[in-house]
Order: sequence, then C-alpha cells, then structure tokens
Amino acid sequence: MIDEVSGSQSRAIGFLLLDNFTMISLASAVEALRMANQLSGEKLYYWYTLTMDGQPVSASDGITITPDASVTHCPPLDTVIVAGGLNIPRAYSQRHIAWLQAKERQGCKLGAICTGSYLLADAGLLDGHECSTHWEYLAALQEAFPRVKCSNRLFSFDRGRMTCTGGTVPLDMMLKMIKLEHGYQLSTAISEMFICDRVRDESDQQKVPLQHVLGTTQPKLLELVALMEANIEEVIEMDELAGYVNLSRRQMERLFQKYLDCSPSRYYLRLRLLRARQLLKQSTMSIIDIAAACGFVSSPHFSKCYREQMGIPPRDERTAVRQNDKSGAPETDSVKPPVIHKPESEAPGLRKTFSAARTESTFGSVNLGDKKESK
Repeated sequence: MIDEVSGSQSRAIGFLLLDNFTMISLASAVEALRMANQLSGEKLYYWYTLTMDGQPVSASDGITITPDASVTHCPPLDTVIVAGGLNIPRAYSQRHIAWLQAKERQGCKLGAICTGSYLLADAGLLDGHECSTHWEYLAALQEAFPRVKCSNRLFSFDRGRMTCTGGTVPLDMMLKMIKLEHGYQLSTAISEMFICDRVRDESDQQKVPLQHVLGTTQPKLLELVALMEANIEEVIEMDELAGYVNLSRRQMERLFQKYLDCSPSRYYLRLRLLRARQLLKQSTMSIIDIAAACGFVSSPHFSKCYREQMGIPPRDERTAVRQNDKSGAPETDSVKPPVIHKPESEAPGLRKTFSAARTESTFGSVNLGDKKESK
C-alpha cells in the first residue's frame, strides 16, 4: 500500500508524457489533484508535465502538449507517473529507463497510467510488484517481463508503486491515493464534484469487451469465456470446460451459438489467435515461442490457423509492424537540443487553476482536520 503522509505537506508529482500518450488518462489523473486543492483550499498537490528534452509531445488524439519542463530541469519530485498510450514498446528510449531508475534511487514513488507500466517494467522497477495495465497490453507485458505480477485489476498499489489501466481509471487511482493521504471526506467530495456515481477500488477488475455486449444476463457464458481467457497456453478440452460450469457440452454449444454466433472451440481459437496477434505486434518473442504461449503444439499448425483466421501469415504480420516502425521515425537516443525551463516554486498552471478556484463556492469547503480518519 502507498505510505500515508501526515500533516499538510504538499506533494510534487511529475507526469512523464510518452509519445502517443492517452489524453483522457492524463486528464483523469490531473483533475483529481486540481479538485483536491480546490476543495481543501490548500495547495496539497503540485503537478508538472515532463518530456525527456522539454520538447512538445503529441497525444494519441493528435493534440500537442508543451511540457512544463524537461526531465533534467524539473523541480524536485515526490512521485513520477508515466503516461503511456499507443505503441508503448516504441515510445521510449534507454534515456527514459535510466532517468526513472535514477528517480527510484532518489526515493521517488513511481506510478503509471494506461500502458505506462510497460516502461516501468522494462526498467526493472516493477519486478516482484503487482501491476495493472490496459488489458490490450497485459499479455505482452507478462510475456516480456515474467517477474512482474500482472493483474487484471483496474489499479494496483504495491510498495511505492501505483499503476492503473486507461480511460477514466486514473481518477479512481488518484482518489484512492488522496483518500490515503488526506482522508475519506476529501476523496468523497471530489467524486461528488465529478459526478461519479461509484468510486471503483482495487478489487474491481477490467471488463473484457464481451461483458459490455452481454452485461450480466449470461453469467455461465461469461464464466466460460473467462476460463478460456485464463487458459490460453494450456488449452482446456471442451467437455472439461463445460463441466467447470455444470453444463453439458451440448448446452454450452447452444449458449455460444445463440449469443456469439459460433461454436465454443471456434471462439476459443479466436481468443488464442488474438493473443498471438498482440504478441506478434507488441513483443520480440519468436514465432515458435508465441505459438507455444498460445496453446499450439507446432509452429506450422499455428501459422496455418493464423493465416486462415487473420488472412495473413504470422511472419508477414510482424514484418508489417517493423515496416511501420521504420516509416514512423521512432524515438532514438539522439534528441533535439534541450529546451531549458526554469520552473518557479510552483508550476504556472497550478497558480492559475488555484487562483481561478478561489471564486468557486466549493473552495475550501472540505475541512481536512484529522487526515487519519476512517478509510
């Protein structure tokens, strides 16, 4: 769990923005900090956007952000949070890794939103820690970094690390952090300001796309699919699978045909091939290793199934990714001359938002009082 902070000590949080980071994840995290300051009437949190060289960076929606500082000219930080997004394995360099490792040695808490956990894992900073990341990258992260305890939870706190999935989940993670540091009353007031009908916690799991389609109307079907997803490498036989949920094989086949318009074995195969596609695109594993990791007894059988389902051989899928990398001018350790920023004791953005918040009726409406109240 994150360590509790006593008193009204301010926290400085740096958001390291990677190429193609997701804007909604960054905004969800920062807005929780802004509202904590507004409702408490105190500058509890300072936040800074950072890039390696201080140059502007584009989010996945194409919006360009000019950071507050480069990593070499940022103010002292208590916490660094990596903001990831698309194509995460190619969004950073060894300089990112070295800087994060240095911040960890200096005693900084580390965090990640969306796919930012991938960079922390590559830096060896999540070894032995529980970690959450967007479901689309769970398989690639687990395969590439087996010492990381990957979780399907929306967010995870573990010994100076806090990681979460994407979308609006960073808001839930930051609310948990604020609750631990400044109490239940403040975190609840923030959720009310943002009209959150329910604040999610660490026990909540990421919802797979199928759940959005079926809701909770077919619990046995969802359970079957969950079993398939949890057993990609060691495939469960169909009769055994049906038995796990107390159905006959025929009943199971009718469920899949009615709601998913395919047989259970076809759906299972599709899941395994989609996992293989993620690994082909997001990892450097060999095709033979990917075949084994996705439950195929041989590489030729895997290639045949992949070509039939995806319309392209696995080798060509990987070749296409590499060609896109070359044309996309990925980041290297050769960077533009640094832009030198000299932040004042507080970021200009914070000064502006805090000043504007004073006119709001909610400014200072939460009495922090005893920050160790019930959690």
